[in-house]
Amino acid sequence: MASKSADAHDLSGPKAETRDRRFAIGVTSFNAPAAEPALHIVSTPIGNLGDITVRALETLAGCDLVACEDTRVTRVLMERYGLSTPLIAYHEHNATKTGPKLLAALDEGKAVAIVSDAGTPLISDPGYRLVGAAVEAGHKVIPTPGASAMLAALVGAGLPSDTILFAGFLPPKKSARLARLEELKGVSATTVFYESPRRLSATLADMIEAHGPDHRVCVARELTKRFETFERGTLGEVAGRFAETPKGEIVIVLAPAQAREVDAADVEEMLREALFDMPVSAAAAHVAKRTGGDRKALYKQALAIRKASEGGETGNAGEED
Repeated sequence: MASKSADAHDLSGPKAETRDRRFAIGVTSFNAPAAEPALHIVSTPIGNLGDITVRALETLAGCDLVACEDTRVTRVLMERYGLSTPLIAYHEHNATKTGPKLLAALDEGKAVAIVSDAGTPLISDPGYRLVGAAVEAGHKVIPTPGASAMLAALVGAGLPSDTILFAGFLPPKKSARLARLEELKGVSATTVFYESPRRLSATLADMIEAHGPDHRVCVARELTKRFETFERGTLGEVAGRFAETPKGEIVIVLAPAQAREVDAADVEEMLREALFDMPVSAAAAHVAKRTGGDRKALYKQALAIRKASEGGETGNAGEED
């Protein structure tokens, strides 16, 4: 039971009452109910096709149309699970043309699913404009969670996961890439990047330039696939393991910036300078970002400085937070 591609000018596909809404797992076939009229954001496997969820299969079978980056890629998944829902290509190069047609299908009360080639749609993939337009038009948006390369790499990296920043792809040119790394240098969160295999070596070298060779990192490759690997260690150690261009998709998980040791007198001077034109909370946040210090402790210190200087010439000393 193979999927069919929807005609570029007719997104109606087979009539709802005649189309076979079924999916198969192994030799067992299942009926799926018609999906709720809405834009369904469906996560698909990032490598191992066994990582699809039952809910995702029901949704793909129950929708009237599946919008995907590349119909050839998605058709492999559809055929594996006996799905016959029509497919239509929707990507950054045809979004302005196809997007309005998908919105028109939603206006007609159809259930439209959007998938990426792999993983969760909209995470470094096209689609957020369509979701925004659907919301603005009053259509319901229903996410169907599932596989994500970012999360798989994060939980396998062995680095702190309580606070994270997903930074997507770094710029391809060295100067812009270094500038972006400098912007993120002081972030006190584990930072996750996607990268192409051919740029991995250069990116790791730039990370060493920005953070130093002793900063901890994990490079995850071919996640969920046969040759899945996690290369953990310092930037200097891990960069040495990728002298040659590797194969497969790459996720880089960079450890949080370490708090810098700053003299107490310098911290107080920073707070006084910040308090000249900032309220107490903003001054504490500003100095915390610069020094890696505890924001609550800095807030108390800034508040004490503000109270001690009330009535003096300390900029906005009399201004309330």
